[in-house]
Amino acid sequence: MTESDLKYKKTAQVISSAGGTPIPVSDTLISILKHAVSEDDLDFIMAFRRKKSQTLVELKKSSKLSEDKIVEKATALAKKGVMFNQPNRQGVMVYRLLPFINVGLFEYFFMKELEYTEENKELADLFLKLQTELRNFVQKEYDIVIPMMLKQPPIDRTIPFYNNETTGDEIVIKVDEELEVPIEQVLPSQTVEEIIDKFDDIAVGYCFCRHHKDLLGEPCKQTDQRENCFTFGKSARHVSENGFGRLISKEEALKILKEAENDDLIHKAYHPNFDINRDETSICNCCKCCCGNSPQNLISVTINATNHKASIDQDLCVGCGTCVEHCYTGVLELNDDNKAEIVGDYCIGCGICARHCPENAISLITGRRIVSIPPARRS
Repeated sequence: MTESDLKYKKTAQVISSAGGTPIPVSDTLISILKHAVSEDDLDFIMAFRRKKSQTLVELKKSSKLSEDKIVEKATALAKKGVMFNQPNRQGVMVYRLLPFINVGLFEYFFMKELEYTEENKELADLFLKLQTELRNFVQKEYDIVIPMMLKQPPIDRTIPFYNNETTGDEIVIKVDEELEVPIEQVLPSQTVEEIIDKFDDIAVGYCFCRHHKDLLGEPCKQTDQRENCFTFGKSARHVSENGFGRLISKEEALKILKEAENDDLIHKAYHPNFDINRDETSICNCCKCCCGNSPQNLISVTINATNHKASIDQDLCVGCGTCVEHCYTGVLELNDDNKAEIVGDYCIGCGICARHCPENAISLITGRRIVSIPPARRS
């Protein structure tokens, strides 16, 4: 290994430990890093090895660079998806090193509109190779890795469909006493309208999962929409300032979200440090075929917080199978009596089944739940 490769390897280890999902450093990961940053940036990134978020004053000590040089390098790295540069509540600029994925280089790179170039295609191929390596690793160490991951906090939170655009009927919401929420807990926003109403700064960018698939020559089978990945507040300002997306009005945001619903995309909200009691930072609109957290694409465990669960009225169900066809997590089946039923504990309460049920036989019951879905175990 050359001195340059060793330097990239050490830098990759620092980035991998920056939060999100830790990734074992491999030749593939090093190749991705070489695409993202030049060797001249490595020493500056290494200044974050002990502390991943630093102010300008702290970085002057850790990097031994001038203020002007720090701002220059941090600004350039922010535009590459390697760094987050936004002021804190006190107005002090904070520079935070981002991980490779969840949320970092992968998400920000593929969130912006990209031309189909050999360089972009090569990076897309490298991320696909990395995903394959991680999937193989998890499968090989399944009995060790999966139990550890099941102890993690929720990664995202489902925001259900409320209006049936096909029939104009409201999806019925009921309260289930067995799923009561303690009085001292306040449920987060329950609709996309409530979330959008909270924020003055809203940005939209490309869905990074579908955009990545586009560059691989595997376009989404569910929707032609791409620009429907939302960020809010400080995250929206970061996205806009660094060219990953654009600021939009509340009205345009709601229009895009309704269009996402029309294509049966599932609303998933994300929160700071996976704390679902804090205000949302973003909303993804997920399909079954491209998105990394859909059950059929899982590399590791996805842990979802939800305030709903589907409930089927067996007397009204006629066994048409429409809900089975549309179910995002694949938990709906027709039983021996030709009635729809939920099999297993993986319903995330998105409401897509209720939206499409022609007999209005499906309602959503309320109550906070945590749904942990492991990847299927391959033989």
